[in-house]
Amino acid sequence: MAWHKQVTFWVTALVLVILAAWLLSSVLLPFVAGLALAYFLNPVTTRLEQWGVNRLVASLATIALTLMLAILLMLLVLPIFGSQLAAFIQRLPEYILKLQNLMAGEDAAWLRNFVGDRMPAIREGLNELVSQGASYMLSLIQSIWTGGQALISVFSLLVITPVVAFYILNDWNHMVEKVDSWLPVHNRPVIRTLACRMDRAIAGFVRGQSLVCLILGSFYAISLTMAGLNFGFVIGFVSGIITFIPYVGSLTGLVLATGVAIVQFFPDYWMIGAIIGIFVFGQFVEGYILSPKLVGDSVGLHPVWLMFALLAFGYLLGFLGLLLAVPLAAAAGVLVRFAIDQYLQSPLYTGEQAPESLAPPAPVPGLPAISDRRVR
Repeated sequence: MAWHKQVTFWVTALVLVILAAWLLSSVLLPFVAGLALAYFLNPVTTRLEQWGVNRLVASLATIALTLMLAILLMLLVLPIFGSQLAAFIQRLPEYILKLQNLMAGEDAAWLRNFVGDRMPAIREGLNELVSQGASYMLSLIQSIWTGGQALISVFSLLVITPVVAFYILNDWNHMVEKVDSWLPVHNRPVIRTLACRMDRAIAGFVRGQSLVCLILGSFYAISLTMAGLNFGFVIGFVSGIITFIPYVGSLTGLVLATGVAIVQFFPDYWMIGAIIGIFVFGQFVEGYILSPKLVGDSVGLHPVWLMFALLAFGYLLGFLGLLLAVPLAAAAGVLVRFAIDQYLQSPLYTGEQAPESLAPPAPVPGLPAISDRRVR
């Protein structure tokens, strides 16, 4: 009965937390962002504290330095990014029309040599596909912008989030000790072990993948700009930032950059190949150098599971769900692996009988069998 009570208690608590997060999703955003920022900066603050700096001073210095770097990055990057993004959205229909004419227009002799008389049907189908794709992309950009305006308050993110992050960062050790004191006494070793595994998984992915995204975004943006690609900065920067979604960032950047390169450089195949080569080289560096060194192999987040978590939590909680998707997916992965390990060691899987010390005693000849019910 005690086991069933514990399961009921934790399932009820989980349901209440999910319900509260769903009801308060628009209000919790700056607080969750502050918690994420504090978690991200805690190792730096802890290292400063180990060097003899007071925790309060270390927290204040870490938050202040982070804000200064963020403001400097916004002043340097945001004007270029904003101007190129606006120009890219404005000229997107023109680029799609030019690309459509190159691929299946009247001058597409290379395609006519392959398809022959089926050219009109292919052109009509391609026109419809391009039109639908263009309208979908424009509506997606508009919805992202509108949803971002509704979900992301500039005041809350620029004012409330740093304050929340500072207080959490300053009280981090006390918070951890207080939560540890609330753990069930008999299950503390197991819960602490699971918490350490979750921390390694979340830290390995969030901190490591953030550095990978920043490095790749800078590389793509600088390389495409130096190659002379129109809107190369915004395409490269966005491709690197969304690299945390497996295969989505690289494929999105590759498709956009290749399409713009074909419209801009055709028939200069060397320049088109150079643009494609930038992404191929970036993926090689990410797969064989950056991810193994910064993220590691112990994270245990399968790409399919990560994409499902991002889509599911983003659909349920909006932008707040995107912030919570990765840590919750990592924590769920640790719990699932622990449950599978327990199942593989249980009699339910092995089919072994219970130990003799726990089995009911054998009946003695001549005496009535002892009931296993407890005497009240």
